[in-house]
Amino acid sequence: MNILERDPSDPQKQKKEGINPPLKLVLELGPLLVFFFANARGEWLAQKFPALAELGGPIFVATGLFMAATALALIASWLLTRTLPIMPLVSGVVVLIFGALTLYLQDDVFIKMKPTIVNTLFGGVLLGGLFFGKSLLGYVFDSAFSLDAEGWRKLTFRWGLFFLFLALVNEVVWRNFSTDAWVTFKVWGIMPITLLFTFSQMPLIMRHSLEEKTKEGQASK
Repeated sequence: MNILERDPSDPQKQKKEGINPPLKLVLELGPLLVFFFANARGEWLAQKFPALAELGGPIFVATGLFMAATALALIASWLLTRTLPIMPLVSGVVVLIFGALTLYLQDDVFIKMKPTIVNTLFGGVLLGGLFFGKSLLGYVFDSAFSLDAEGWRKLTFRWGLFFLFLALVNEVVWRNFSTDAWVTFKVWGIMPITLLFTFSQMPLIMRHSLEEKTKEGQASK
């Protein structure tokens, strides 16, 4: 049995490895929303559920629930597809490791550093893959786009740089602003920035889309 999602070039990947897009969005954003809500209402949650009070203040309650929600999202992905998406899996492992350190040491620096570690890792992997001639972004977008080799290389390079940018932004925010400001930015700032970046890549995607080239070829006949 193949535990991880298949390589984009594997013809078996197209055979029902995907998740309904709205559900996929819930699985990806759900843990972040849980994190935001728990941090904002940590004291209320601790009063309603005394066991949570043992974790510490609001940020620690939020961290514990974030870990649980992340694990549940990965379990749901496995139950629905019998595979684990690579990038959410890597992010989830880092969440669990750094979340555990945060709770054990009662130091929120570890959970604040998690986005820096994950984004640096993703950016390094994408750019490193290009160095070895591999456009690894296909693991993320191959079900949505069909691009030529040059298109995948360019898109992978841009996303690699973007991940490193997100890592830098996270460092600036958590080191210079309050915990509440960092949590708010993590949930409500990173997503709009990512969406804007994604939409800005549409001209590149359209230029290198194999489907568009096929349509143009058919129209010229």
